[in-house]
Amino acid sequence: MTKPPLLQISPYAEWDQTPLDAAYAVHHLSDAPDLSEIRAIATTGGAGVSDAIIQACPKLELIAVNGVGYDAINLGLCKARGVKVTNTPGVLDGDCADLALAMALGLSRALPAADAHARSGAWEAANFPLQRRFFGAKAGILGLGRIGSEIARRLEGFDMQIAYSARSEKPVAYSYIPDPVALAAHVDFLFVVTLANAETRHIVNAEVLRALGPNGMLINISRAANIDEDALLTALETKQIAGAALDVFEGEPAINPRFKPLANVLLQPHQGSATEATRRAMGQLQRDNLAAHFAGQPLLTPVTL
Repeated sequence: MTKPPLLQISPYAEWDQTPLDAAYAVHHLSDAPDLSEIRAIATTGGAGVSDAIIQACPKLELIAVNGVGYDAINLGLCKARGVKVTNTPGVLDGDCADLALAMALGLSRALPAADAHARSGAWEAANFPLQRRFFGAKAGILGLGRIGSEIARRLEGFDMQIAYSARSEKPVAYSYIPDPVALAAHVDFLFVVTLANAETRHIVNAEVLRALGPNGMLINISRAANIDEDALLTALETKQIAGAALDVFEGEPAINPRFKPLANVLLQPHQGSATEATRRAMGQLQRDNLAAHFAGQPLLTPVTL
């Protein structure tokens, strides 16, 4: 049986590449292939698919994303072309929530600086400065979806007072504060977990950062586009907020050099879902969606267009 032709946008680990190669006639974008026969595209949330590539694939039926984010794909164009889109939600929620808490704890207790203090021998001359208490504080979650809910569940174990902002009120015991500015003003730690789209672009802006205030800390485990990065850098440089922990950046992997000298920011290399167990599960779900499509079965995790 002829293998369905598939365009691969991003490189994958061997455990994903081998089964893809076995099931599909894989064409790598880096090889500048003929796109006229491509029926499916495999990509990651960060890489997405350009409009030009979608338009250049007249037989395209499905874009399967290995990742939860799909903001780098023009859903309107896909809908107009009749192209289905899938992603891999659910399997990465726990890892992303774990990293969000690790970043919040690392920021509040200045763990990178404390490590350097111990390693350098500075501890022999002076104790490390006192830092911020995490447990029992007020936490705000901007976007109470799957990952946001996992973060909230973990925060309960730290006796946090939890509030959230979302499109609508959820059947949960947490305080519902729909306005992001009011949410920021209410909390000590603001976790940004919302999906990235035109509606949420720069939802954390200068006004939200002013509301968070000089004792507030920001943690972003979602997408860089959800934060006005220039406004955030200014807030960090002027101590308008106490600090930020970030896993995503505009233009990553290159990041704005203004971040690098700042002591009140904790930087991570976009590793929210980056454990082997989760990455294997994400690849499997991507392939399961591809297999379901070509078998004429319902998609497991379709994106609503």
